[in-house]
Amino acid sequence: MRPPLEAQETQVRDESREIRIKRLAMRSMRRGIKEMDILLSAYAGANLEAMEEAKLDLYDSLLRENDQDLYQWVTGQVPAPEVFHDLIAEISLTYQK
Repeated sequence: MRPPLEAQETQVRDESREIRIKRLAMRSMRRGIKEMDILLSAYAGANLEAMEEAKLDLYDSLLRENDQDLYQWVTGQVPAPEVFHDLIAEISLTYQK
């Protein structure tokens, strides 16, 4: 059973940067659909260590979104919400090289 959302948020605020990056990397590769596992784990591996706290916050928020929505945003099928627009554009470039 998962702890209540408030407990999860407190835990996240109390974690070290190293633990946070490990958690985000794990969440990036353990998604609901394989395509997002591949895209997000590649992006996380290349970028998490260099991210500033505000960008880590944004990426953390992005990982809370539904995989079907994320996939459509990353592949350009549906425009991403403005708050995620630049981050989604970066993720999209991961496999366009």
